[in-house]
Amino acid sequence: MGRERWSCEKAWEWYNNTPWLRGCNFLPSDCCNRIAFWQELDFEKHLETCDRELALASSIGYNTIRVILEHIVYAEEHDSFMVRFERFLEVAAKNNIAVMVCFGNDCTVPKNAAYRAPHIGVQEYDWGYHGGRKNSPHGSHPDAVGFSILDEEDTAEVFFNMVREIISKYKDDKRICVWDLFNEPGNNNRHEISVPHVQKIFDVARSCDPSQPLTSGVWTGCRNFKAAEKTALENSDVVSFHCYGSYRANIIYIAQLKKHNRPLLNTEWLHRPFHDTVEEMFPLFYLEKVSCWNWGFVAGLSQTYEPWESMWRRIEAGEGANIDVTKWQHDLFRPSLHPYDPKEIEIIKQFCQYADEEWAEKQNQ
Repeated sequence: MGRERWSCEKAWEWYNNTPWLRGCNFLPSDCCNRIAFWQELDFEKHLETCDRELALASSIGYNTIRVILEHIVYAEEHDSFMVRFERFLEVAAKNNIAVMVCFGNDCTVPKNAAYRAPHIGVQEYDWGYHGGRKNSPHGSHPDAVGFSILDEEDTAEVFFNMVREIISKYKDDKRICVWDLFNEPGNNNRHEISVPHVQKIFDVARSCDPSQPLTSGVWTGCRNFKAAEKTALENSDVVSFHCYGSYRANIIYIAQLKKHNRPLLNTEWLHRPFHDTVEEMFPLFYLEKVSCWNWGFVAGLSQTYEPWESMWRRIEAGEGANIDVTKWQHDLFRPSLHPYDPKEIEIIKQFCQYADEEWAEKQNQ
């Protein structure tokens, strides 16, 4: 039967017995996408990069990362993928980093002439584009419906088997802190289409009876939730959200989401061109006790320091007066492992230290 959605009381019990979670969405800098990360090809090299970069994350005070899995790697390299996933968890734990695992994803492109079917092997990427793709889910197809593997029966079955197998195996593993079941449900005009997919992934996850909380983040803004987001919110043990908006926008968002009386996790933030900065956001999240994962860490082949295509479209249309593309969008460190901005790293270290000192005091009471 599995378990029910956690009560508010149980959610807060978990949260209050967990150190303040802060970290990043992680992809090794020598991987252009998640297939390159998880597949067998060059995995040993990528795992060395993970070790080096997660040690850096730990050194600035981060204690968690968010990673998104890839169905095609599980489907085509199942046995070796499961070994690689375990080895990755070992490297993360070695560096005192807990892992938030994400499965589903509606941040996708439509199946049209520009569609690039995912495949195992050498991965292609485009220079100068956010995510390494000209054909981007971030504004390249504003009126089209993004494609999902869950719309096709055969791939959906394998996908839900992946969710079931991994959660069942790691349901009591302290190296995994949260199951983030579905990334941006309803994005790219999928709205109602993804509602049954979101509901099913929660049903499958609950049937595994995990000790970690289940969540799926809302992302459109607290006054405009779409159908798939509402389904995610209604099923989540803890409330997670994405907000790349300004300091003011984050304050309003946090205030509205607090009404659900559940712990808050911002699983995507940091967008300097939109004035979503380390200087303002990280102290805010510390003060409000909002767990947080900024997008990106070391700048690399995925090029998420570049602006979204939607931003260039707005600028070209004369609507980008408030968009500052002179700044990196995401990522905290340069390929040399020097900080993009040393002042940002000092702020992160300072507030991580405050949080650790408070946690130590609490443990000694």
